[in-house]
Amino acid sequence: MAKEGVDMTEETEFMIDRHVQGRDAENVAGPRSDAKEMRAVVLAGFGGLNKLRVSRKPMPEPQEGEVKIRVKACGLNFLDLVVRQGTIDNPPKPPLVPGFECCGIVESVGENTKGFEIGDRVMALVNYNAWAEVVCTPVDFVYKMPDDMSFAEAAAFALNFVAAYMMLFEVANLRDGMSVLVQSAGGGVGQAVAQLCSTVPNVTVFGIASCSKHAAIRDSVTHLFDRNADYVQEVKKISPEGVDILLDCLCGENTGKGLSLLKPLGTYILYGASNMVTGETKSFFSFAKSWWQVEKVNPIKLYEENKVIAGFSLLNLLFKQGRCSLVRAVMDKLLRLYEQKKIKPVVDSLWALEEVKEAMQRIHDRGNIGKLILDVEKSPTPLMASDSTETSEAGEEEEEPEGDNDSKERMPFIH
Repeated sequence: MAKEGVDMTEETEFMIDRHVQGRDAENVAGPRSDAKEMRAVVLAGFGGLNKLRVSRKPMPEPQEGEVKIRVKACGLNFLDLVVRQGTIDNPPKPPLVPGFECCGIVESVGENTKGFEIGDRVMALVNYNAWAEVVCTPVDFVYKMPDDMSFAEAAAFALNFVAAYMMLFEVANLRDGMSVLVQSAGGGVGQAVAQLCSTVPNVTVFGIASCSKHAAIRDSVTHLFDRNADYVQEVKKISPEGVDILLDCLCGENTGKGLSLLKPLGTYILYGASNMVTGETKSFFSFAKSWWQVEKVNPIKLYEENKVIAGFSLLNLLFKQGRCSLVRAVMDKLLRLYEQKKIKPVVDSLWALEEVKEAMQRIHDRGNIGKLILDVEKSPTPLMASDSTETSEAGEEEEEPEGDNDSKERMPFIH
């Protein structure tokens, strides 16, 4: 049995009151379920934005070794678009609740659960099911929030900063005097990379982003270039030998460009493939085009040029490869940097659960600077939420034809 909190929620009191006052009526009407319910974003089927609904679902309870979190905010990532379209490897069968990170308050804990108490402010990485009012997850993936960290910041912290830190320091061994090039410098991971680079002396950061974001992010990087320009030549004008570390979330033709920019002993890290997402729904043409453009890697050439090519997937590292202790050690380092005011998540905007379609469209259009947050307690704007509330989970609507957004900036595929 889960240990219950000292104070009952209003919802619990309401349900008990109904049970006591309406017992006779229930006996006439027949049995009913006493299970609590919660709001959650549900993906009814893979496809476009019309597959998303805010629905009522049974509230989970913590099992042994789990904590139950009353969610305050959730992170929204480019990966969530890939999940919605059904292009991610081995997704759960819909209907499903999307989302991989959230934060909130511990409401109860399961048996034999240590390290957390009721009332703790926490953030969590979860394997789906984050976009809901309540989340239950093993303690291995839960981290205490600093006292002065807001819930919006916490929802923008874990995935972006852990991924950025591990790529820079665990994979590429960033050191004094090195140079780093990061694609999609205006996104959540891009801004985390820039901040972490500033904690190491004499690191030069080359950022690639669309011109519309340059004014907002110019101070976060050393050199900033337009994605649509020939940034390879621009970088080589400043650093003829190239760069030491290159972080690529785009794939496609950018793979070859990245490899060409590496210095001897340089490291190229692929952590996403957002060039494969163009229209609202899955496009096999876009996938094939990006795959065809990928530079074919010749191991002998890597040997001759002294270059390193690597891949990074935080969620696979956690949920498939069991490296939660390594991630926790990284999180401890990051939280110390936060408390020292050396890093701080960049939050683009807050959205109600009912506004999830509009929030996802903003990421799709590559309009955000930093992280988009789903604020569970935020009231939706009536016009924006008019068709996001549940009407059914069947997803019968026809998909609208979509144009191609190849000209728009590609944001991080945080995977």
